[in-house]
Amino acid sequence: MNILDQILADKRREIDQRKQSVPLRKMERRALASPSPPDFLAALRSKPIGLIAEVKRRSPSAGLIRTPFDPAEIATEYERGGAQAVSVLMDAPYFGGGEGDFEAVRRVVDLPLLYKEFVVDLWQVFHARAMGASAVLLIVAALEDGDLRELSRCAESLGLVPLVEVHDASELSRASDLGARCIGINNRDLKTFHTTLETTEELSGLAPAGCCLVSESGIGSAEDVERVRRAGAHAVLVGESLLRRPRLAEAIQDLMGRAWASG
Repeated sequence: MNILDQILADKRREIDQRKQSVPLRKMERRALASPSPPDFLAALRSKPIGLIAEVKRRSPSAGLIRTPFDPAEIATEYERGGAQAVSVLMDAPYFGGGEGDFEAVRRVVDLPLLYKEFVVDLWQVFHARAMGASAVLLIVAALEDGDLRELSRCAESLGLVPLVEVHDASELSRASDLGARCIGINNRDLKTFHTTLETTEELSGLAPAGCCLVSESGIGSAEDVERVRRAGAHAVLVGESLLRRPRLAEAIQDLMGRAWASG
């Protein structure tokens, strides 16, 4: 069993337990009662290339990333640095995230938030909306076509943007067939953790016209941003390379300033 399969098996057990304390219908009512979130796609399109800055404590590949770790302070610095959106990790066992981090970020910034999670159940989509998310991650490698379609339609019906994540041509074809408006090309293979920006370069030309392309993982320099922008990316999702810098707002300017200034 690879790491993705293990995470998904654990996630299904976790969500089954959570549904016992907060049933699906109750979470659905919470979602429908929540105010409309900020527009995720409009935010990403507001710059020559948008930045989704990530709040992530740790990962299976990198271990602990930042100490001390204050989600609210991190998000505030991201907003001050000019980020268009913030991604917040929801998985606790493998990434150290969760509701507490999301709530802390939602309280201090007005930016659109991405519910960054291994989504396997409708309960999580309603949870994302109830928490104040603008977008929800759907990983093609983690889902059968029927589940992917059901989760995507549910998200859209709630006013959420599904960020449909792919890492090879077959998965991109499935995302295209879904009619995805926002496709994330993950430069990191979630099964092997091998990372290369060539993934964005190879796949971007296969994406459907008009969709918003997000290049994810492995982006650590202004040169990397320019490289994926030339390949066709409309936004980047960056966490680790920012979080390892002591001054986050300055780190964002170093990473994105050149691309933003070029218009």
